[in-house]
Amino acid sequence: MRKWIGKWRRVRADRAEVPLLLRRPGRGGMLAAQILVIALFATLVGRMWYLQVPMADHFRELAESSHNQTLIVPATRGQILDSVGRPLVRNRTELVVSADYHTLTSQDDGGDAVLRRLSDVMDIPFQELRQRTRLCSPTVGRPCWPGSPYQPISVAEDVDPRVALQIMEQQDKFPGISAQPQAVRIHAKGGDAVQALGYLQPITAAELEEREDLRSQFTGIDQVGRDGVEAVYDEELRGTAGHRRYGVDHMGNVTGLVEEKPSEPGMHLVTSIDSRVQDIVEKALANGVQKARGEGNPADAAASVVMDVRTGRVVALASLPTYDPGVWEGGIDQETYDELLSEEAGQPLISRAVQGQFPPASTFKVSSLAAAAENGSPLDAKYGCPSSIRVGGRGFQNYEGGAFGSISLHRAIVISCNTVFYTLAYDMWRADGGTRPKPDAENDMANMALGFGFGEPTGVDLPHEVPGRIPDREWKREYWEAGREDACRRAEDGYPDVAKTDPGHADYLKRAAAEFCTDGASWRAGDAVNFAIGQGDVLVTPLQVARAYAAIANGGTLWEPRVGKGFISADGKQSREIPPVKAGELPISDDTITYLQNALEQVPKEGTAKAAFDGFPQSEVSIAGKTGTATLTGLKESAWFASYAPADDPQFAVVVLVSQGGTGGVVAAPVAREIYDGIYGFAAEKKDESLPDAELARAADLAAGRTAGAGEPAVPGGAPPAELPTVRPDGSVVPPAGYEK
Repeated sequence: MRKWIGKWRRVRADRAEVPLLLRRPGRGGMLAAQILVIALFATLVGRMWYLQVPMADHFRELAESSHNQTLIVPATRGQILDSVGRPLVRNRTELVVSADYHTLTSQDDGGDAVLRRLSDVMDIPFQELRQRTRLCSPTVGRPCWPGSPYQPISVAEDVDPRVALQIMEQQDKFPGISAQPQAVRIHAKGGDAVQALGYLQPITAAELEEREDLRSQFTGIDQVGRDGVEAVYDEELRGTAGHRRYGVDHMGNVTGLVEEKPSEPGMHLVTSIDSRVQDIVEKALANGVQKARGEGNPADAAASVVMDVRTGRVVALASLPTYDPGVWEGGIDQETYDELLSEEAGQPLISRAVQGQFPPASTFKVSSLAAAAENGSPLDAKYGCPSSIRVGGRGFQNYEGGAFGSISLHRAIVISCNTVFYTLAYDMWRADGGTRPKPDAENDMANMALGFGFGEPTGVDLPHEVPGRIPDREWKREYWEAGREDACRRAEDGYPDVAKTDPGHADYLKRAAAEFCTDGASWRAGDAVNFAIGQGDVLVTPLQVARAYAAIANGGTLWEPRVGKGFISADGKQSREIPPVKAGELPISDDTITYLQNALEQVPKEGTAKAAFDGFPQSEVSIAGKTGTATLTGLKESAWFASYAPADDPQFAVVVLVSQGGTGGVVAAPVAREIYDGIYGFAAEKKDESLPDAELARAADLAAGRTAGAGEPAVPGGAPPAELPTVRPDGSVVPPAGYEK
């Protein structure tokens, strides 16, 4: 019995150690086990399907990336050419040494040791390298890196190949430092047209975020256009990056080329600029500024526009002061950058032709005459031209106080009689209700100016264009509301700083502030008459004036100015024109246009520009134009001349502005004369007889600003080419037929 009891106990103990699942289940337990097994199997199958079907491409890319490395191959940026194929901006390849920002900053010393070794090898001060590898910010001034921190930072350009090779062969000493070829932009004409052409700068992090086309082709050394046509046509110029995919082993060694897609060079941009005309304009403008300064005027800025009146294409666009575009290569130091923006240096980054706003003075009278004519003033009537008139308690005079009796509107343009236009504007202001305008007041003067294209951007294919300003009753009220509080304060406090040196002027300013405080919202008679002669609050750009005069010349069509003319591929197989764009028509009759044309043609022959064009062969090329002399309180007079030629078959509109340079007839018109001399190949009439004959011809050419020989026009046939140049398979550019390169 005792034996059987012990055996029974041992069996009970053994059964207690057997897992529950290994015991013979009951019917309910068996069902639960089956459900669990099926669920686990279904989950396994679903997971395998998910990994092999929806995620197949993802894991394939991961697998390939662990065995392949892709190198982005940058595209060669297209050149910028003039209208016949002469290079304005071309490429030069140089070795650039770059630093990886994150690799440097991840080191214990922030990369100082690496940069010191690099300083020794390249003979560049360590401090300069350290400054160039900082990221620009509001608290970090130049030199610094203005691009993305994920982009290699250029620390040295045009590096000797032997130095670059030394760096690349010792990567253990120079982690994060690389050397590779990079295309550098070269402006063939230096500072000529630099504001219109633009410049390149590194891509910023914000641009990479905003532009998918940059992110997808980012090579690490890319730059983008920052101004001018470089910015406007950046996408076409930059081309399409290619790539090379290399196979690598687990040690990172390249095992071979897996795939290669070549880059596609950017398109060459053909502009409508003629480099010969541009050269003539630059020299003539510089001569005009020098002359004005020689006569005691500041002549702080100048601009000139040459436009094809038939298409609106820009043939030349010059702005002074200018600058050397080479300052952008390899980054720019803070001192130089600040100088480009400083008023002391004349803010050379600004294009006075597109971004400069000035009172147009008497060049504006074509709009005022058109407004009067369309408002009912007879073109065949006589109008009084006294030396002055009194309006709103103030006297308004002719320039230098001349009186010419009863004259036609034609004569008023030729001799630039202010008082005729004062009277026309005053009568129209009164008809609108004066200071208490009628509900249906027409504002004809302002509306006509808008119809001439003033007061709004022209649509030119250049960035940062300004609209100018055409004031009217609504503008005057808005202006008053914005400045009323300050004017009232000044009317009460006066101008104590001015009073210390000029009590009389301080008293005048105080009275003017008081008047503005109480009645500044009114469009008064003085505002209206000043408007009529392009003074007061009227502001325009030289480009707007050129477009308006081009419209008068061509019979009334306003074009959107265009610098870009077309694109041609680097291999010459593709080309695409940038067509002219018609913006509208002058809102005047054909009779008024003809009247204006006839009046403008007499200005250089017997009017205010006669002295400037004395000796010019008007019988061969007749010039039509208008002088202007703008005045601003506290500043010297600014000189204008707006024109077109030939008057009987117009091709070019030429506008010249010399800010604070003097009078239009004495300063601006001679600059335009020099430009026309160069375009049409006329030798200067005034010669120094003490020079030998050979030197006489050369002096005449220099005086006319010509790069061609005496009598040789800068533009063959006196007209810009209509067709694009072509490119041979070897990449050389062929000018249109009849136009020498």
